[in-house]
Amino acid sequence: MKSSARFARMALILIAALVAEAALPAFSIRAAPRPNILFILTDDLDLAEIAFMPKLKSLLIDQGVTFDNYFVSVSLCCPSRTTTLRGQYAHNTGVLTNGGGNGGFEKAYALGDEQSTIATWLHSGGYRTGLFGKYLNGYPHTAAETYIPPGWTEWNSAVKGNPYSEYNYTLNENGKLVTYGNKPEDYGTDVYAKKANAFIQQAAKDHQPFFAYLAVYAPHQPATPAPRHKDLFPNAKAPRTPNYNEADVSDKPEYIAARPLLGPVVMNRVDNLYRRRLQSLQAVDDAISMLYDTLKATGQLENTYIVFTSDNGFHLGNHRMPAGKQTAYEEDIHLPLIIRGPNIAAGSHVSQLAGNIDLAPTMADMGGVNPADFVDGRSLLPLATGKTPERWRQAYLVEHWVQGPEQAGAIMQEPADEDELPGESSAVVLATPPANATQPARRGLLARFGIPEFHGIRVNGYAYVEYVTGEKELYDLNQDPYELNNLSSKAAPPLLKVLSERVSALVKCKADACRDAEDRPLPINAVGK
Repeated sequence: MKSSARFARMALILIAALVAEAALPAFSIRAAPRPNILFILTDDLDLAEIAFMPKLKSLLIDQGVTFDNYFVSVSLCCPSRTTTLRGQYAHNTGVLTNGGGNGGFEKAYALGDEQSTIATWLHSGGYRTGLFGKYLNGYPHTAAETYIPPGWTEWNSAVKGNPYSEYNYTLNENGKLVTYGNKPEDYGTDVYAKKANAFIQQAAKDHQPFFAYLAVYAPHQPATPAPRHKDLFPNAKAPRTPNYNEADVSDKPEYIAARPLLGPVVMNRVDNLYRRRLQSLQAVDDAISMLYDTLKATGQLENTYIVFTSDNGFHLGNHRMPAGKQTAYEEDIHLPLIIRGPNIAAGSHVSQLAGNIDLAPTMADMGGVNPADFVDGRSLLPLATGKTPERWRQAYLVEHWVQGPEQAGAIMQEPADEDELPGESSAVVLATPPANATQPARRGLLARFGIPEFHGIRVNGYAYVEYVTGEKELYDLNQDPYELNNLSSKAAPPLLKVLSERVSALVKCKADACRDAEDRPLPINAVGK
């Protein structure tokens, strides 16, 4: 009997313990929250200029991972930004230029590119999404000024005015048009950063994971600095690298070889632009610091990935070109990519080839959502966290197309680069062929006056480009990092054949076929130099 009573008491104690455990609040066993993503995209940033951003260095570079070989496929704003949203090469997004029927927002809008982007993937996965700043060139064009693309919870982007100047612009703020003037508090970079900051604070209060896309216009020209920075770097000059105002360009394509040496007037203009670029970047540096502090104050820093990069690079006097982008040279395609976040070692580096087709799948991976099947790129998160995939790309596609005649109805035009201005600033006067010109005729005419269409690849140690004019460029970057000596006329035919075949495989690839073509070994050493 006593043993039976003891057994009954033990049973009652066990039942009470089970009941108590069942009554515990649910949050005690709740899974860790999904990471936030802060994506900061600059406009026309040159890789070397990040040396003038001390807060970027201390808060992101020193605390995160740097991708030492990160490239954009098309060194031009709208194609690159569309690639960033969708993870595809430009020949698959259909957005090849900034406008003119073969590019710009209107092309993306007409093709339905916006229906499936990193914003829609994350939004469908439960993320609060917000864009603050520049979207696609020409937005909103023929769409309504209050148009908001799919996938965005918060939307703040310019629809008219002069946002490139940082003043006197109108934003579409979640369907409401708000005009900003020319007061210090209207300065664009500061406005976008503060809106992103408020977005992050609200997401923290609501306990919702967020994707914040801060797309500043700096340092795109006219590269207007904030008033507090306008007197900085008074003696700065564009770097006099070995390829600055290159002495001998006889081995370059005609669009370079025809250029005279830069004169003192143009050199002075380029130096002034460079100085303003550095000044304008200081507000971006301030924005990084402010957002970092907010993440820390709200307890979100260690659960947030911060991704910093640019849409394309920029040259300043290199190879006799005054100032601009769109070439296949290192200054235009080789960009900074820095990622800070969970499980990323401070001050680490990745040497594998990475590109802007990887941004969307990487951020999808960060958010635990699946990218669309059409994606050409791949997630960089394994590399960022110290893992080494069994296979990785050996080549990255680099391309450029000629823009057609500008479409009527575009509300905001991107300011012309110094390269594109006629007269003393450039050796060539740009011309637009007749609208009824055949495509070969259009290509031929524009090839004489601007950068001709090209397709090429960037591989570890080499850059190879084929132009529609029949010209080629090949550089051994280990021996010639400033691309002074074009080896295409001296290289062994088997080497050129291997490189050309890889270009042919990539220019029309899609999805898995792109990754397969990128990953196949390139037997460069086997076929000689």
